[in-house]
Formats: sequence, structure tokens, C-alpha cells
Amino acid sequence: MYSSLNIYNQPVTVAPTTVVSPNAAYQRMAQFWDLIADLKEGTYKIRSEHRKYLPQLEREVDDSYDRRLARSTVVPYLQRIEKMLSGMLVRKPVRLDDVSDLVREQLFDVDLEGNDLNIWLYQTARTVISFGHCGVLVDAPKEGEKARPYWVTYKPSDILGWRTEIIDGARELTQVRLLERVVEPDGAYGEKNITQVRVLERGRYEIHRRDEKKGEYKLFEEGEMSLKDKIPFAVAYSNRVGFYESRSPLYDIAELNLKHYQIQSDLDNILHISSVPLLAVFGYPNADEITTGPSEALALPPESRMEYISPSGDSYDSQFKRLDDIKEQINTLSLAAVLGQKLVGETAEAKRIDRSQNDSTMMVVAQQMQDLIDNCLKFHSEYLNEPNAGSSFVNRDFVSTRLEPQEIQSLLALFTSGTISQETLLNQLSAGEILGDDFDVEDEIEITQNGGLTEREEPAEPADAAADTEDE
Repeated sequence: MYSSLNIYNQPVTVAPTTVVSPNAAYQRMAQFWDLIADLKEGTYKIRSEHRKYLPQLEREVDDSYDRRLARSTVVPYLQRIEKMLSGMLVRKPVRLDDVSDLVREQLFDVDLEGNDLNIWLYQTARTVISFGHCGVLVDAPKEGEKARPYWVTYKPSDILGWRTEIIDGARELTQVRLLERVVEPDGAYGEKNITQVRVLERGRYEIHRRDEKKGEYKLFEEGEMSLKDKIPFAVAYSNRVGFYESRSPLYDIAELNLKHYQIQSDLDNILHISSVPLLAVFGYPNADEITTGPSEALALPPESRMEYISPSGDSYDSQFKRLDDIKEQINTLSLAAVLGQKLVGETAEAKRIDRSQNDSTMMVVAQQMQDLIDNCLKFHSEYLNEPNAGSSFVNRDFVSTRLEPQEIQSLLALFTSGTISQETLLNQLSAGEILGDDFDVEDEIEITQNGGLTEREEPAEPADAAADTEDE
């Protein structure tokens, strides 16, 4: 610790920065991550935080609060929306162009965790959509016969800090610190969890591991990287606000999800308390002596009376209405993520037809994930000394346009009557996802015009066979 002076010349204690110290941008973002991460884990995690997410009511005793907490559950709106939006990106497989056979083969296990490129895209997109961005390191072990590049995804909370410089007119990454959790064998059957920080710079790396006894990070390993002139680390955003800085596009939905949880808890508690009618006795001084049950009979003085009191259903309507309003707000925000703000108020048909809105979160995510894959392909190819990295295309057709059976019949009727051409018919069937993605309309028309046959070149005669013929 060291001291400095503030504007009032008063000593201020400042903690020294270490390899694990997050930078200022990290701290600005961190305040939004906890709620999202906890909602993603569901009811158990939210309950474990107790009063952080479910405030204790005024004059509510601890036992009553604990019982209310145990009855409260989270409807996983945020988790459902995150999965839905990520699934839209892989509704159609990632298309690869000019990617070498060697790289293609390795993309079937892109992260050495058994995930192919499409599964990896789905999982990585979930992080990008939930937290605002993510980073990917393309690493390559130097040892072992089967050593090959692989892709490692880091959440924003694992990217502790970074430095950049203007190199050749562009801002380039010169240092990044990554928080990692490693599981290693401990003895014959046990295992131990290790926290470490990986520091990457151009051409070199360091690994600092935490000393569990002292709580300090010490240099554990260092060395040179295969790629000398760059750091093989790429980032994708869903809502960028700066270099390696973002805001979650789902944070408003997370706040609404939490509010829904709190109101639902209050309503469930009210219903729990009021579900059994309360017996009220009037004009009888010894009411505490009264017992009720299926085999009980009551005798009261003439001036006494009793009745069951229960709240009317009208008293709950406002709470139910609040829950419905919150659900509607959540649906509106999730729809805006797909269609953009411009289309949210339009008709269902307009929403279905116009899917090219550039202001939608999903259009941004699709382009960002495509750029991320392209950058990773470049790093991957450089590790393997492949001259051409190729490129990718991530699906942007988020809404299914598959034709219904009656629509197909109508198209066929128009074709048979001569109203539309064969080309129009095939184009409509292709756009309606009836024909495969690799279906080529022009080739199909050419084939049918040739009577279903295409001209094929005669196979070349083997050289040996030709020589034998001449000898004869």
C-alpha cells in the first residue's frame, strides 16, 4: 500500500496494482455482470443470495422471510431469450469458403472439447449476447505429435486488462491479461483447482499462479509464442461502447426478470397466507377456547356470532396485472433484439417479411461472430503455415420462411396452369426452404431441358491401355 494526496491535501491510501488487478473499463462493466450471471444459473443461485435479490419486508420476522424465500422461484426469461437468440445464428450451419482441408478437419473439434464450429458458435454467442462481448484466444501447444491450434473462449469477467498502441495507422493489441481456472491431478485420485493469470504480449507469454497460502500471484511459467508479431486474441461484441468494453443488451430484460421474481414472491406469499379462510368470532369473550374441525360442534351464546372471512379475488388483480405487464415488456425487448426498434410496432406480416434491419442486436451479433470466426481462421491458418485462411458466413435469416403445404399446392397449381414459369416455381420453393441450401435453380433448369441428362466427358483412356492397343 502507498499513500498520495487528494485535492484537499489529505492522505489517500491506494492499493498497488498487481497482475490480477482489473483495469478501469473492467470495473465500469462489472456492476452489470452479477445479476445476469446469477439469473442464468436460476432459482438456486438467486435464493442463495438471500436479501440481495429478495428484500425482507418491514416487520417480517426471519422465520417468515426464510419460508417465503423457500417458496419463491425464478421464471427463466433471461435464460430462454439468450438461448433463443443464440439458436437463431445456427439455424443454418456456418458456411466456409476457401478454407483448407486441414483446417476444416480440425474445426470438427475446434476447442479440443469435442465441439464443432456450429456448437462452438452457439455457446460463444450466448456469452456475447448475455454479457456484451467475449474474447477468443487461438492457442497452439508446441509439444506433442498431435499438437494443433484450438480456440478458447473467455467471458468479459475473465479479461482483466489490456493495452493498445497505434501501429501502422491502426489500433493494435499489445498486452492482455486473462484470468483462468485450471484443474490438475492431486495425488492418486484427487484434484486441485488452480487460479492463474495468463499475460500475453507480442511474441511472448507469462503465467502467474496464485499462492493459496500467501494469496499472492507469482510467476509460474514464461516463454515465446509461435506468432511473433501479433497476439492471437480476437473479440466479438453485441453492444460495444469502447475498446474491449461493452454493455449487455439483455440487462434491461434481466432487471425485469428480477422484478417479476420479487412481485411473484409477494403474490405467492399473499396467496399462501390467505388461501385458508379465517374464522372470526364476535361477542364471545373466550374465543381462544374454540376449536373447529369436521367432528366439532360449536355452541355460542345468543349475542355471539361467527363467520369465515376471506379476501376477494379483486384484491389480487393488481398484482397479476403487474406480472402480465412485465412479461409483455420482456417480450417487446426480446422482439426488438431480433427485428430492431423500427419493426416492433408494425404488423406481424411486416415483421415476417422485413428481416434486414441493421439496428437489430442480432444483425450486429451475426456480423460480429462472422468477423470473430474469420480472425480465428486467420490465426489458425498462420499456426499451420496455411497460405489462405478463407472466410465464413454466419446465418442472418433468423425467422423461418418455410412454406406451408397449402402454399406449395398453390404454387404448383400456378405452374401447371402456365401462370408462372419453372424458374419462378423453383425460386419460390428454394426461398421457402423446401429445397436444400445447395440447390442451384439454373443447373436444375438446364438438366430438365436436356431431358434429365447432362453431357459428360468420356473418361480418359489410361496410358497403359492405349499403349497396349498400339502394340496390337
